[in-house]
Amino acid sequence: MNYRTEEVAYVQPAIQPSAAASAQATQQRSTAEYRALDAAHHIHPFSDMGSLNRAGSRVIVKAHGVYLWDSDDNKIIDGMAGLWCVNVGYGRKELADAAYRQMQELPFYNTFFKTTHPPVIELSALLAELAPEPFNHFFYCNSGSEGNDTVLRIVHQYWATQGKHSKKVVISRKNGYHGSTIAGGTLGGMGYMHEQMPSKVENIVHIDQPYFFGEAEGNLTPEEFALARAQQLEAKILEIGADNVAAFIGEPFQGAGGVIFPASTYWPEIQRICRKYDILLVADEVIGGFGRTGEWFAHQHFGFEPDLITLAKGLTSGYVPMGAVGLHDRVAKAIIENGDFNHGLTYSGHPVAAAVALANLKLLRDEKIVELVKTDTGPYFQKKLRDTFANHPIIGEISGAGLVAGLQLAEDPKARKRFANGGEVGTICRDFCFNGNLIMRATGDRMLLSPPLVINKLEIDEIVAKAKYAIDATAQQLGIS
Repeated sequence: MNYRTEEVAYVQPAIQPSAAASAQATQQRSTAEYRALDAAHHIHPFSDMGSLNRAGSRVIVKAHGVYLWDSDDNKIIDGMAGLWCVNVGYGRKELADAAYRQMQELPFYNTFFKTTHPPVIELSALLAELAPEPFNHFFYCNSGSEGNDTVLRIVHQYWATQGKHSKKVVISRKNGYHGSTIAGGTLGGMGYMHEQMPSKVENIVHIDQPYFFGEAEGNLTPEEFALARAQQLEAKILEIGADNVAAFIGEPFQGAGGVIFPASTYWPEIQRICRKYDILLVADEVIGGFGRTGEWFAHQHFGFEPDLITLAKGLTSGYVPMGAVGLHDRVAKAIIENGDFNHGLTYSGHPVAAAVALANLKLLRDEKIVELVKTDTGPYFQKKLRDTFANHPIIGEISGAGLVAGLQLAEDPKARKRFANGGEVGTICRDFCFNGNLIMRATGDRMLLSPPLVINKLEIDEIVAKAKYAIDATAQQLGIS
């Protein structure tokens, strides 16, 4: 991602004579020095490193609430909560204190070899309290990607315990996102990621996404289109054979794919089909979980009941890495009562991560942050966006609920005509946002917002005003008025 347009000359950082001097110099480096070290040694995720190194990374040095500051002391409002994750906002002392106390008491021990520890026990009990009633057991990992790898292990183990060894195929969706591991990338169905993986996980197939604005044809209503896309699942099951299909996985709303919200007909039909053919239903709640839509879990917003849920991001508000998989009681019972589950990671249930997650979830619960998103700030955010961009010349639709939204850039909004070079238009708009000190993400020709859940109405006004400035500037550069 080329966040800056100006060229930055390489500056060779000075060599420090001692560790103390080095620490002092680190605090006093200029932006150019930071960029030079970054270019010399750091490979960024999902980035054209040649372009980025020529332009120079923006160096973020501190954060508080919903704001970031870079090394040039620019104050930036974070419309993406980091990467969809800083739900309680930046600078919460309660989370730092929880990590510090746990590091002093028990900085690490594993959960292998018949051992456990209080933080992971307390976290599991609280998750069982917050999750829908059938979810009482949780397996821990380090990220959403690892969570979805874990889901595949659980799904195959479950069907093995049922004596249905032919159930191996997992159905996912094109343009879904389930992580960057080999398994997660295969599940996700994003072509540009697949091209980097000559070896993909076997027994994963895809159906089309419920993307009405971009893919509906004819005079179908959003509800009719969503139903038709859901029914592709049944057709795929019949093609493969129900005895061979293990699970269907989907994000309740597609996050990195563009904040695509299916119409109300979609998820009930998906659930009906899964139940009809005895197939596990997996909700990837990595983005949607912990209040993003105004419900604790996004599948509750859409009104369906999964068998497995993948969790991460908002679990710790991004303060430390942690992921988890929630198991419906019937799945957990099969795993628990049928011998070894041969899967795990060194840091599964890490005590510091568990302590931070526990403190984070207590903040979300005790400060009624999720309820506030549902009843107050979420509705305000959605209305503000729709009022501001109604009849805008390059906005085709606004999708979302709570504190997440996708704005479709379009050449002809009324005709649902997208830009032929949509990715380039999204990049133009993103750069206007970034240069205007707003973090708003571009996924192709859709602009995405997902601010911290603690945002207030004045801060929402600031985000929307800066987004409008960037989108107006994009339209002007394209010659559209």
